[in-house]
Amino acid sequence: MHFVLVHGAYHGAWCWDQLRAELERGGHASTAVDLPCDDPDAGAERYVDEVIHAIPKHANAVVLVGHSMAGLTIPVAASRTRTAMTIYLCAYTPVPGLSFDAQHAEVATGFESSKPAFENPDGSASWPEEGAIETFYHDCAPDVARSAARRLRPQFWKVTQEVTPLRQWPAVPTAYILCAEDRAVSRAYSIQAARRQLGTEPVELPGGHSPFLSRPRVLAQALVRAASR
Repeated sequence: MHFVLVHGAYHGAWCWDQLRAELERGGHASTAVDLPCDDPDAGAERYVDEVIHAIPKHANAVVLVGHSMAGLTIPVAASRTRTAMTIYLCAYTPVPGLSFDAQHAEVATGFESSKPAFENPDGSASWPEEGAIETFYHDCAPDVARSAARRLRPQFWKVTQEVTPLRQWPAVPTAYILCAEDRAVSRAYSIQAARRQLGTEPVELPGGHSPFLSRPRVLAQALVRAASR
């Protein structure tokens, strides 16, 4: 299997490094995609172009993994390129005909950071270091959490504001993995998205929103199990 790993808001391909090492130890290849989240004009179409461009031409059994906001991107990519499976990790899911914002989805967990994300003058959003650690990395090793928080980029929101380019769900197997202590995407939303949008029962892992940093080996095993079904 070849896992194509697509990061969520604010992040970059770097966030998958520990997970990629675990997948490699298990004999699985992977590619990590860098999305242009700091480009105000980049929406789902541009994100999908980046995903498709990153997939090696001769990769076999491609499994698209989308974390968090990347759940809005991977089904569109799967409808445009040969894909064995899509796996949604603590992820949003699109509804054809709507923007994500127009879904009015209840993704909030009730957690309130002491230093929440703020809007920049250009319309993007950024996270203070401590707030990012509290929200995304509370169960990571302190040095891992701080390093990750310092690498976050500004995020523009065209991808959530525009009507999704997804017209119908691709005819590929799907899986959804949620994390029980996620502070960014609620467990209730994840269960509902898995059942209603994907028609599958979610797999639940322990921990917070970023298992690729807090539990990379556990996540690697879960991804391989899901893709091997």
